[in-house]
Amino acid sequence: MPSKPEDVIKDIKAGKYAPIYFLQGDEPYFIDLISDHIEKHAIAEHEKGFNQIIMYGKDNPMNVILGNARRFPMMADRQVVIVKEAQNIPDLGKELGDSLLMNYLQNPLPSTILVFAHKYKSIDGKRKIAKELDKKAILVKTEKIQEWKLAPWIEEYIKDKGHKIDTRTATLLSESIGNNLEVLTNEIGKMLINFSEPTAITAAHIHQFIGINKDYNNFELTKAIGVKDVMKANKIIHYFVQNPKAHPLIPMISLIFSFFSKIAMVHGNANLAEAELARLLGVHPFFVKEYKTASRNYQLGKVIDCFGYIKEADLRSKGVDVNAVENSKILKELIFKLMH
Repeated sequence: MPSKPEDVIKDIKAGKYAPIYFLQGDEPYFIDLISDHIEKHAIAEHEKGFNQIIMYGKDNPMNVILGNARRFPMMADRQVVIVKEAQNIPDLGKELGDSLLMNYLQNPLPSTILVFAHKYKSIDGKRKIAKELDKKAILVKTEKIQEWKLAPWIEEYIKDKGHKIDTRTATLLSESIGNNLEVLTNEIGKMLINFSEPTAITAAHIHQFIGINKDYNNFELTKAIGVKDVMKANKIIHYFVQNPKAHPLIPMISLIFSFFSKIAMVHGNANLAEAELARLLGVHPFFVKEYKTASRNYQLGKVIDCFGYIKEADLRSKGVDVNAVENSKILKELIFKLMH
């Protein structure tokens, strides 16, 4: 069973290192977090000149990598070998490269910390090399955080930094930035650097330090549509069309489609408990009531009509079978049709 990134991070921060780390998966944030910490902290700064080697997968076949791993440290207790972009090692996944790595796994040099940073994909778990890595190394498989889990992750991340944030404000961040954790943590970091004392993060802080408008954003738009607040929805749309680069049309249409898809799910699963409905919708349980309210405002027949309006707007935005139309007009007309 692959190790959880959080458990590995806890161990290396406590100074507990293993001879081999194989970090793989779709979410590069955790791979970078682990490999960067090892690079910075596993050995003392004055020992790195002779005892820390940074390699790149595309330039180094497995025999070269393992040749470096078998070196003994010079005037130090251990050495570090980090292979970045390990997914590009030319013979990894081939008979020779896998055979060499499996041999090393049977008898790794205890004084070497060997790290493979294998980003954006994973080795097939059914392959022999994957099974051996699971047995003999610290194997980490990272996955993109699902959207409905992102707000709780933000809450925990900010708590670990000594601050706090409520669910609604965390959702504002997740809805506006998305689940690219590198971008998300960079934006949060730029904000938190402004606070010297523990702080309860508010929407006003996010507006001030990150630039996400607390009143005019995707989250507030779908909320206004759900409660049929026409005036507020139109104010948000007006703000968006004044800032088209920050609010491109096609992702906006995709967001609205996702919103109405969830309303349709509520109609089809009205008898589910809120916790089960939250899992089905892929949202935090905190927001289930808002989707239920939207389902009362948009009967199923209207939702089906809305899908038609959204499809039409999508085609118009891509210039399919229609004359070119300004994006602002497409968006305004879509919101009007949805809410009337």
